Amino acid sequence: MTVSFPPEEGDEYAYERSFDREDVREFGELSGDQQPIHTEPDELGRLTVQGLLTATLPTKIGGDLNYIARSMEFEFVQPVHTGERISCTCRLDSVTERDEYYDVRSSTVCTNEANEEVLRGDIDGIIPKDAVSEPDDE
Repeated sequence: MTVSFPPEEGDEYAYERSFDREDVREFGELSGDQQPIHTEPDELGRLTVQGLLTATLPTKIGGDLNYIARSMEFEFVQPVHTGERISCTCRLDSVTERDEYYDVRSSTVCTNEANEEVLRGDIDGIIPKDAVSEPDDE
């Protein structure tokens, strides 16, 4: 992923992936969220992915940006199932430069293969200036 330097209002970043049964099993063990919808397949053989596992998509983008979240608010719009390809877009809605960091507010939307929203949210945080580097000159 190409990251702008410095971060700017309007920048958008995207990431996509699908989750499999092993992802759901491991997250269930780690989080303790092992409800039957996460452990017993539906009539199509799918498991429902934990909402917070789906929310790892915007956190993956945040990690790439060195974006330290201070608050996150998510709305889980509809279920995600194993095998579905989920696309996540994160948009920097505001960027304010401070002495040591950039104060960043962003919005995120995750959609399924049918382009239906499955998660949306808002994230407030910072990007430390010492975590942002200029692109290498080639």
